[in-house]
Formats: sequence, structure tokens, C-alpha cells
Amino acid sequence: MGIAAAMGGWSARHRWAAVGGWLLFVILAMFVGQSAGRVDLDQDKSMSGEINQAATIKENAGLKSAAGEMVLIQAKGSGHATDPAFRTAVAEVMTAVKGTGKVTAVTSPYDTKAVSADRRSALVRFDMLGLADDAPDKVQPVMDAVKKVQSQHTDLRIEEFGDASGGKVLNDAFGSDFKTAEFSAVPVALGILLIAFGALVAALLPVALAMTAFMAAGGVVAMVSHIIPMSDTANSVMLLVGLAVGVDYCLFYLRREREERAAGHDGQTAIKIAAATSGRAILISGITVIVAMAGMLFTGIGDFKAMGLATMIVVAIAMFGSVTVLPALLSLLGHRVEKGRIPFLNRGRKNTARRAANPSSRFWKTVLGPVLSHPKTATVMAGGALLVIALPAFGMKTANLSMPQELGSKLPIIQTYEHINEAFPGGPDQANVVVKADDINAPAVKKAIAAFRAEAVSSGASKGPVTLTVHAAQNVAQIDVPLAGGSDRAKAQDNVRTLRDHVRPDTLGKVDGLQAPVTGGTAGSMDFTAKITSSVLPVFAFVTVFAFLLMLLSFRSLTIALTSIVLNLLSVGAAYGILSAVFQHGWGASLVGATGTGAVVAWLPLFLFVILFGLSMDYHVFVVSRIREAKVRGMSTRGAIEHGITTTAGVVTSAAVIMVAVFAIFGTLSMQSMKQMGVGLAFAVLIDATVIRGVLLPAVMSLLGERNWYLPRWMHRLPDMTHDESTLAPPPVVALPEEPYRDQVPDRV
Repeated sequence: MGIAAAMGGWSARHRWAAVGGWLLFVILAMFVGQSAGRVDLDQDKSMSGEINQAATIKENAGLKSAAGEMVLIQAKGSGHATDPAFRTAVAEVMTAVKGTGKVTAVTSPYDTKAVSADRRSALVRFDMLGLADDAPDKVQPVMDAVKKVQSQHTDLRIEEFGDASGGKVLNDAFGSDFKTAEFSAVPVALGILLIAFGALVAALLPVALAMTAFMAAGGVVAMVSHIIPMSDTANSVMLLVGLAVGVDYCLFYLRREREERAAGHDGQTAIKIAAATSGRAILISGITVIVAMAGMLFTGIGDFKAMGLATMIVVAIAMFGSVTVLPALLSLLGHRVEKGRIPFLNRGRKNTARRAANPSSRFWKTVLGPVLSHPKTATVMAGGALLVIALPAFGMKTANLSMPQELGSKLPIIQTYEHINEAFPGGPDQANVVVKADDINAPAVKKAIAAFRAEAVSSGASKGPVTLTVHAAQNVAQIDVPLAGGSDRAKAQDNVRTLRDHVRPDTLGKVDGLQAPVTGGTAGSMDFTAKITSSVLPVFAFVTVFAFLLMLLSFRSLTIALTSIVLNLLSVGAAYGILSAVFQHGWGASLVGATGTGAVVAWLPLFLFVILFGLSMDYHVFVVSRIREAKVRGMSTRGAIEHGITTTAGVVTSAAVIMVAVFAIFGTLSMQSMKQMGVGLAFAVLIDATVIRGVLLPAVMSLLGERNWYLPRWMHRLPDMTHDESTLAPPPVVALPEEPYRDQVPDRV
């Protein structure tokens, strides 16, 4: 990893070329990406299975997936669907939605038999014109038309729900949540950095690096999307991870450069040392994070592949910028990096020089004293506490959240969903069977479809009505089956299994060459959960094995590699335990505004593992690199541990505080899945930066002693990715000044 020192040295000597090259790269990436445009992920084809099969059949037949909508007309009192006033309202609804020019295939409930068993409710069904993906943006005029009819019939309940109207509410909530998080993340990070550095320029550097890396990554991602489609979720996660690693890397580098200057080195030597130490740690950390994010590519799920690739790109760019443009900027700014000092954050400036020259954290020295004096006790207490926190994870239950679970029951659209489901169980979330035959009108095919419709009801999977839409020219038909389980997700999933495992084979399965994938929201949720579950072991194995190998090669120590993996897994386990306790068992759920979901959202455990493992290794590499550096320079193992922990604790704490604050923003959002993600990541980073790095790591290393650096003889043939820190220039012997240097920083980082 001497390449980090070489790159940093070149950038410091050719600072204008490095800065100009970086800006040119960012501008070109943005321009080319904007020109190319981003290709968005087709959710129906985002993973293999019956959902993908159905989407492919429709696509090959030239059929566009339309967004289905329904309007509930329901008598509030003792009225019935046969009453003249009720029929008038139905007719007005049909006329109103047709009049918007946004819909097609409007059907009367009297023709489709979409009248409830108690004769008090009816459903007007129709499709939105155009593609289903665009429907949420075009449905508002239709919703307004329905509301107008409602205002004229106060004795009836007239409400709309469907793919478009439900999608609009979900998109609005999702978009609003992410915008709140995105707009809050950068100011929060900047505010904490201002407190940490006490100077505006120094605080702006990490944010500027992170944001330019994100902008460049956005352009690169747009180009890559023509090969692997992207999504808005991937873009938001890319910002989150880009901000995390960009700020972390800049903090590592800037702190070390400031420390070396305060120790008496000239600017160029300080940058050279920072490049050889923190720069090397950044490269190791960046590669480890990229490997962790690559684990998402093994899920086979489009959203995860998009998130994995996007985060890999932004981490690679942030890593490259940290070891190139950052040393150039530090060389250009020199003392001016301390410009814009915040007066009330810089009291006692005469002591600032002494603290900068001796950057050990007093707080962590106090904590570390008893930890190193009693490492066995500290290991048992800290490790035991983490295991206790992780205990609820052993009974973790995962599930895809329904719309009512995701958004709560107070929204009008959710209340409409419940009203429709009560009157027509399964009506809001139907199973869709896409039938493809050589001749859709062949007698055998017609007989099989009729048998399927009848058996779907007789088997108990549906209470009807089971509707049929035939596209004769394309030899394709779609059967819509309301699931008897309704909003009860477990029962609805049992209904889907009945359709797939019994009804379909007994009817449609008897026609040779006929395809009939069963899709729909519930079916898609089942397939997604199954895919995620089957991906857990391969992803965990890939990430841990490659991280272990990278740590082994970077530190030439089998012990360091093993302990790093174990400590990170402990951190992940504790995060899982907190998620299970809060969101599954409801312990303290009211404190974070969580509703009783009774489960952890299905995608979160795998996502959290990948993100947390990457960020945890970020801190681990930085701390252990400093410990190894002190050891190579001749310190005892205990002395090296104390030196490494106390001198890095400030920057690790600052970086962790930023991440905890940013992730906590997500914990305040309205969507339950975002809330779970925010709470899980915030607590995980907090535990990792305090209990793991501040207590358990030094305690375990102290117990191991010289065995920390153990490498079996047969492994000596492995590639050597270490760096000889003993060759670094020692600090010159100078007396501390009576007045502080202009470029010294307070010990807040």
C-alpha cells in the first residue's frame, strides 16, 4: 500500500494538476451521465421467478402493464346496491372517471358482479391509460373526479384505491422521507464537523469531498445503468454511504496531517506521513467496504444489485479523491485550513497547541486505564453485554410490510384499503394469473381457465368474483383472483400457495405448453422474501471471507484478521437484537414512534449486515493501523494499544457521531421500513464506535499480547501489503510555543 504515499506525494507536489484533474473528472462524469440518462429498474423484472415470467410474457406480447384502479361505492345506512340512488352514484362515478381522459376499460359492478355479499357495497373497476410505472403521476385528476362525486352523495361512501392511487401515496411518503433525510444529512454533518474542528474551512473539506464524490458517482451510475438498471433507492443509499465514507476518509487524513504539523513537521513532510499512514488505511478500508457492498450483487434482486453497484462506485471515487485531491488541497491551503474559526469553540487557544502535539484523548485514556489493567473482566463484561443485546435476534421474524403496516392506519388511502378489504376480502391485493397459450381460444384452454376460476373459489383460496380478461390477438389472458385472506398477510400467502401448488396443476397444468405464472403483490412479496432468505448465507460467506483475506494481507496477522471478523459480527448481532426487540417485540417502540409491525422488514437484515460490516471495517482498519504503526516503531503491545486507541478515538468518535446523527434522521421518518433502517444503523454504529472499538478491541488485543501479530510460517509466502512505518520521519525535537501555531487544531476530532 505504498501506493498511497506515492499518490499523496505526487498530488502535494502537483497540487493544481491534482485539484484541476479532480474537478474535470467530476464535471465530465456529471455531463456524460446527464447526457446518457439513467435507465430505471423495472420492478416486475427485478428478480427471477414467476413475477419476471409474467412480465416477460406481457412484454413479448406487446401488452403494457396497466395500473388497475377501483372505486368503492358503499351505503352508510341500510341502503343497498340495487337502490336507485346507489345506481345513480355508480353511473356518475363511471362518467366522471371516463371524463378525465386518463382511464380505460371502465366496468360496471352490475356487469362484473362486483357487489358485496351483504349487497351494501360495489366496485367500479378501470385501468389507467399508459404504463403502470407512470400511473401514480397521472392519477390525481381521477382522484379529484371521484372526490367530486363523493361530495354530491353524502349518504354514500365513495372512495378510490388501486395501483396508481396507492402508488402515489407511497411514492409521496417515500420521496418526502428521503428528501427530508437527504436535505438534513449534509447540514447535520457540517454542524458536527464545525464543532469538531472549530473552523469553517476545515469543516467544509470533508463535506466538499463527499459531495463531489457523490456527484461524480451519480454520473458514472447513470452510464452504468444502461447495463444494470438503477433506482431512486440506490441513489439515496449512494448518498448515505458516500457521505459516510467521504467524511470518514477526510477526517482520517486531515487529523493525521494536522497532528504531524503540530508535532513540528513542515507541511510537505506532514502530508507525506499522512499519505503513508492514513492514506494507506483509507485504501485498505475502501477496498474492504467495496468488497462488502459487492455482496449485494449476489442476491439476484434488482434493487440490491443497483444499491450494491451504486455504493461500490461512490466508495471507489471517494477513496480515490481522498488519496489524490485531498493532499493537494491541504498543500494549497496550508495554514489557511484553519480559517473561519468559530470564536466560542476556540477558548483556551494556548492549550490548543499542547493538545494538538499530544493528541491522546483524555476521556478514552480514562476509560482505557481499567480496560487494559483488567482485560479479562472488560472482555467478559463488554462481550457479555453485546451477547445479551443480541439475544432477541435468535427469534427474529422477518416480513414484507403491507401498506397499512408501512404507513399506518391514519391515512385516508389506508382507511379506503381497509373498507374495500372488509367488503371484498382480497379485493385490494389480488393474485394475477397470466396465461399464455398457443391458442387462447382453444376449447381445452377455455375449459382449463373455467376450471381454474371455479376451483379457486371452491378450494377456499378466493371468495370471488374471479374475473377474466382475454387478449385474443396475443393469445394471452389474465385471471384476477381476490385472495380470501385479505389483509391478513399469512392467510393471503397460504391462498397463493394453494393457487400455485394445487389449483393451477389441477386445471391449467393439464394443458400442454400452457404457461400460467401466478403474480400479484402478495405473490411478489413471497418470492422476494424467499430470494432474500436464500441469499443470506452466500452473501455472509462472501463478505466475511474476502474481508478476512484482505485484513490478513494488509496486517500480516492471522490473529488480527480473525478478531476483526468476530468483533464485526458481534456488532452486527447486537444491531439485529435491537431491531428485533424494538420492532418485533415492541420494547421501547413508542420512543421511536414505531407501530406494531411485529416483524423486521425482510430486506433489512441483509442490507444492514453489508452496510454495517463495511463501515465497521472502516473504523477498525484506522484504529488497528495506528496500533501496528506504534508497535513497529518499538512500543510494547500494551503501549501500542493505548497509543493507537487514544490517538484515534477523537476522529472515530467524531465520524461515528456524524453517522449516528444522519442515521437517526431516518429513524424519525414516517415509513416504518425507513424507521427500522435508521434505528438499526444508528445503534449499530454507536455500539461499534464505543463498546467495540473503545473497550472490547483493546481488551482482546491486550489479552492476546504478542499473539496479535501471529502469522503461521506457511503463510509467509502470501503477498505482503503492509507498510514499514518505522521509515517515517520522527517528529523534530522542538519546544512547545508560548503562542499557538495558526494551523493547529483543537482536540475535538
